[in-house]
Amino acid sequence: MRLRESLAALLLAGAVPSALQAQATSSAPLEPPDAKVAALEVALYNAQANVIEDSDPARAVIGTQVLDSTLSALLGPQLVARESVRSAAVSDSALALTGGLPCNVIVVCARYAAGRTGARWVVLAKVSKTSNLIWLLTAQLVHVPSGAIILDDTTELKGEPDGMVRAGTRIFAERVARTVRAGGVANNFPTQ
Repeated sequence: MRLRESLAALLLAGAVPSALQAQATSSAPLEPPDAKVAALEVALYNAQANVIEDSDPARAVIGTQVLDSTLSALLGPQLVARESVRSAAVSDSALALTGGLPCNVIVVCARYAAGRTGARWVVLAKVSKTSNLIWLLTAQLVHVPSGAIILDDTTELKGEPDGMVRAGTRIFAERVARTVRAGGVANNFPTQ
């Protein structure tokens, strides 16, 4: 009974409504469903791998191709052209933000590059090799104006690397498209 009385007191004091408002506000769309999306090239990280091979960079290339083709198929003209994103990401201003590091692994630089293209969303992804059979896909969807990370996925990819990078990247790109079309409200269910 004391719990019920405490909850009633909180309701009367207005504490619970403000918590509920904050929760409701966080699920409100941040952008219109047709807002522009920029996707940076998929980065490669293999410095901690037990074996580094000449073929490792091909996994990042595959990830980039799948990310671009899937987002293009699902978002059409909402996806900013790769050349525009690349140009903004390698500009002197972008590189000054990163201290010369690649823009595709630093959120502040990715936001800057996307903003230069007029995009309201930016996608970053990285494939990391731990062993010949285990890779990780780490990927984010970031709201450019606010810096809010809307999707932040890490997926362990076990098995044949090319196929697993393709599958993991495609699934993430599908989530990105659903989330962008929902104005930035993340939904893990494919029918909604």
